[in-house]
This record gives sequence, structure tokens and C-alpha cells, in this order.
Amino acid sequence: MDSSASRASVLAAQVFGVTAVVLMLVWLLHFRGGLNLNSQNKNLIFNVHPFLMFVGFIFIGGQAMMVYMTVRAERKVQKFIHMILHLIAITLGIIGIYAVFKFHNESGISNMYSLHSWLGIITFCLYGLQWLFGFLLFWFPGAAEHRRKNVHPLHRMAGVFIFLMAICTAETGLIERFFFSSLKHQPEARLINFTGLFIILYGFSVCFSIIR
Repeated sequence: MDSSASRASVLAAQVFGVTAVVLMLVWLLHFRGGLNLNSQNKNLIFNVHPFLMFVGFIFIGGQAMMVYMTVRAERKVQKFIHMILHLIAITLGIIGIYAVFKFHNESGISNMYSLHSWLGIITFCLYGLQWLFGFLLFWFPGAAEHRRKNVHPLHRMAGVFIFLMAICTAETGLIERFFFSSLKHQPEARLINFTGLFIILYGFSVCFSIIR
């Protein structure tokens, strides 16, 4: 793929990703009342979960995957930024998971009862393992050069797979909230649909950029 097409795919990813972030904020702030991890309103506690999980594992995770095309720096600097962005994503994910468990426990709702929750925990565990193995193999202490070259394609493939799992998890979460809230043809329902659509477009653009 030539440089112009590469730049176009990265630019498209940025537009789709930022749009998805804005739509999710409109949904959570305007229709759902806001986000507050320590609120007496249990719904505000829950709202922290979808925002941090999306921003962490999907938006920032996607940025980390594209860093080799978006950051003009030495390879070692790019690798460092790649690693730090994924670490930030994991940190946000931990807070997001804590938020939903807190919401469930304080609301008397069972944990881990849905496909969304199963996919979420599996994705989180795989994401953490991917980061740990990447850190040990490519950063510190670091494997031999020939071993890194052999493992790198698998590392990339696993990263794409986990990223797509995160997107699937987000989509099932949006569907779950859609039916849980008994939404039909209201403006909120359309907003949720558009949010899910732009998340998919962001994921497709990120994957297209790095696979090519």
C-alpha cells in the first residue's frame, strides 16, 4: 500500500475513533446522567464502565497499534510509546471492571451472567498476557534478535485478534444496554446504534492500516 493510502487509512481511523468517543460521551452525559465512580446513583457508577473500557481497550489500544505509523521517531521510541499506551489501556480497563463489579454488588445484581461479561473477562486476560509477553520479549529483558523476529508475526496477529475481541465485547455490551433499558425508536437508541457503528468502522480502519 502506498504512503497516501496508508495516511488515508490512519486518518479515517482517527476520525471514526474520535467520533465514537464523542458519541459515547453524549450518550453517557446527556442521556444517562453522567459518570461518577463514588455516586449514590448506581447508574452513574455503571456509566464509568463502558466509557473506560472503550477508551482504554479500543480507542487507546488502536492508537497503540498504529503508533508505528503515527509517531515519527526512532524505532525504540515507538516501541516505548506502544508499550505505555497499552499499559494505560490496561489501567483504564481495571478501573472499568471495578466500576461494573461495584455497580452489580451495590445493586444486588449477579456478576458474570452474560456473554458480554464472559467475553470481557477473556479479552482483559488475553490483553494483559499479550502485554506481559511483549514486554518480556521485546523490551526487558528482551529475547535474542532471531527469536524476536520469529515471534513478531504471532505477536501482531494476537494483537489484532484481541483488538477485534474487544470490539465484539463492546458491541455486545451496547446491545445488552439497549435491551436492558427497553429502548425502541427513541433518540437514545439511534445514538447507541451510531456509536456501535463508528466503533466497528474504527476497528476496521485500524486493522486495515496495520495489516497492510
